[in-house]
Amino acid sequence: MVTTTSCDEYRYAFLLLPDFSLVAFVNAVEALRMANRISHMQTYSWETLTVDDVTVVASNGMQFTPTASISDASGFNAVFLCGGTNVKKAATPELLRQMRSFARQRNVIIGALCTGSYVLAKAGLLDNHKAAIHWENLSALREEFPQVNFCRHLFVIEGDRYTCSGGIAPLDMMLNLVKQHLGSDVATTVADQFNLDRIRNQIDEQHIPLRAQIGAYHRTLLRVATLMEETIEEPLSLNQLASSVGVSRRQVERLFKHYLGRVPARYYLDLRLNRARELLLQTNMSIIDITVACGFRSPPHFSKCYRNHYGYPPSHERRSGIALN
Repeated sequence: MVTTTSCDEYRYAFLLLPDFSLVAFVNAVEALRMANRISHMQTYSWETLTVDDVTVVASNGMQFTPTASISDASGFNAVFLCGGTNVKKAATPELLRQMRSFARQRNVIIGALCTGSYVLAKAGLLDNHKAAIHWENLSALREEFPQVNFCRHLFVIEGDRYTCSGGIAPLDMMLNLVKQHLGSDVATTVADQFNLDRIRNQIDEQHIPLRAQIGAYHRTLLRVATLMEETIEEPLSLNQLASSVGVSRRQVERLFKHYLGRVPARYYLDLRLNRARELLLQTNMSIIDITVACGFRSPPHFSKCYRNHYGYPPSHERRSGIALN
């Protein structure tokens, strides 16, 4: 076990909406619980709130009784709004008013898990902010809230706004906070307890199925993208890709630009760099071997492309051991 001498305490409130995502909520809380256990200190405490101080039902049917009254909620370092299905119905005027009230409190972080970001956007609390939300909701919310920069990232920590996509991503976000508060050793040990290969950070993006991005009926684009994934080690030219699916080079370029907002070469390069990052973080392969495996001409070429994309060279990623930057 790891012992730390930090004396700071953090009180978190989790405001549970009807039909909230239990997996997102539990992953957030379990990271805090395990951090307390590993550090041998009660660094984190938490309460659950509901809008009307009554029992709320999660999306899987399990019932939760609040541990504190929302009318008396004060003294928290952060309030995390836990959303799920039917979040638009849950975004009542009373809830919006309550979240704005929390935001007016001094030194209080306003956060959201899963679709909770929708409520914060509706309340105007994410205006001119970068924010995360589950990939299923990205397109619609970008249209509805153009003043919010909804992105593909697993989570976003920006000032006093912490937003996180659903699923297990809240575990990663909380472990990044544990690293800030208690250090890398504690965070890494917590990750080990949960059998995590690594802790993902703000660079990591949600894996959004291509079919979800463009629709299953764009078969030509899907075939080209699939072929790219299958030929990462030996990339094909655009002419070869187009010929393989029986269309013109120009048509492939139009499809990528229209539906993915990128030229084919950029999409292909992003695939290869993402694969390279996975290999850097999850294997002991040498830089030379990764260079070859991801279709780059030479280690200097790979390093230049990697730095341009991520802001630092591959060697930095390898030195970090696990992604806790």
